[in-house]
Amino acid sequence: MKQDREAMVSALKKHVLPALRSVGFKGSFPHLRRMKVDGVDLISFQFDKWEGGFVIEIARGSLDGLKTHWGLHVSAGKLRAWDLHPDRRRRIQAREGSGTDAWFRFDEEPVTRIAQQVLDSLPEAESWWQAKAQQGAQEGRAIKPRAS
Repeated sequence: MKQDREAMVSALKKHVLPALRSVGFKGSFPHLRRMKVDGVDLISFQFDKWEGGFVIEIARGSLDGLKTHWGLHVSAGKLRAWDLHPDRRRRIQAREGSGTDAWFRFDEEPVTRIAQQVLDSLPEAESWWQAKAQQGAQEGRAIKPRAS
């Protein structure tokens, strides 16, 4: 199973990572972020502990970062999607459902096909990030760019 995960990670790095980098994402797999003037778009790939599948967590954070409930400050440049409360993030998965069987399953399909499914799901993530940015602006929570 470990070899399957390594093959999946390799396929994601080969096919998906360049697409994410081309639209401004930085960071290292499995956590990437895109800094914008009004917030930071986050994407994290979370693998099933039993191997064979993964889900994508997306979120939109503040340029000021995040203060955890135990008082730790996480800067915007270190934020991960799962640092934000579940109410403030979204899961991208292969199909509807609440269990890991709805996740992207590379134990059932070739890794290149799963990588293509991920690429096909990126417009859903973009739409969600845009909606969150607009919602923040409408609610007056848009963060002004910092002075250099």
